[in-house]
Amino acid sequence: MSKGRPTARKTTVSSQRMYEVLRSPIVTEKSTMISEHNQVTFRVSVDATKPEIKYAVENLFKVKVTAVNTLCQQGKVKRFRGQVGRRIATKKAVVTLAEGNSIDITTGV
Repeated sequence: MSKGRPTARKTTVSSQRMYEVLRSPIVTEKSTMISEHNQVTFRVSVDATKPEIKYAVENLFKVKVTAVNTLCQQGKVKRFRGQVGRRIATKKAVVTLAEGNSIDITTGV
């Protein structure tokens, strides 16, 4: 039995899954500010993993990804006309691109 880190496996995702993983770009004031640091923010599928997100961004936008940070946002309990409801839980991914790479999120894929 070897000690240390396990070997990295190559992640491959089908083209249909790539479009399921990346739901939409997030265009907010904060995401615009971090775009100056070669970072792009996406709304992703709740069951998406970091390697899947990296593979999808690299293959759909033809860029080199250096890091993927994810955060899960739990749905809030809200009231509407006295009825209790719940917003859906979402997952966001902040993708850091290599120097010289950029994604224009205003254009379609």
